[in-house]
Amino acid sequence: MNSFQPHITVATIVERDGRFLVVRELADGMQVLNQPAGHAEEGERLVQAAFRETLEETAWQVDVTGLLGMYVYQPGHGAGVYHRYCFIAEAIKHDPGQKLDTGIEEALWLTPDELRERLEEHRSPLVMRCVDDYLSGRRLPLDVIYEHPWPLQRG
Repeated sequence: MNSFQPHITVATIVERDGRFLVVRELADGMQVLNQPAGHAEEGERLVQAAFRETLEETAWQVDVTGLLGMYVYQPGHGAGVYHRYCFIAEAIKHDPGQKLDTGIEEALWLTPDELRERLEEHRSPLVMRCVDDYLSGRRLPLDVIYEHPWPLQRG
């Protein structure tokens, strides 16, 4: 029996005035930097998951406008494989009174140079890779993803 189960995750690139929205979070007992990111839930469309995770982790409502890319990452043998859908979004509204998700220490706006200076703090190499891909001008339309309706989404 094969126990391989990839992790389906979403992340969001949000840029404003040359700064990127990131979170400082606790992962495996260490503080790390990451884009707002998390797992898609059963019955949830990927764009919905990206919106939800960004709101829960940063208290920012965003408008998801495009897909940056799909990234596959295996942190080490036996650590699983992560399939990351990285979306592009625009910041719309912030609620400073909203409590952030468990494990999230704070949301920050950092420049690409500030992120590069803190590479050792990144949760994975995908953090900087996504910023670099965004800065290179990569943009994909959302309709490159076809999601057949789940039974929970019908009706």
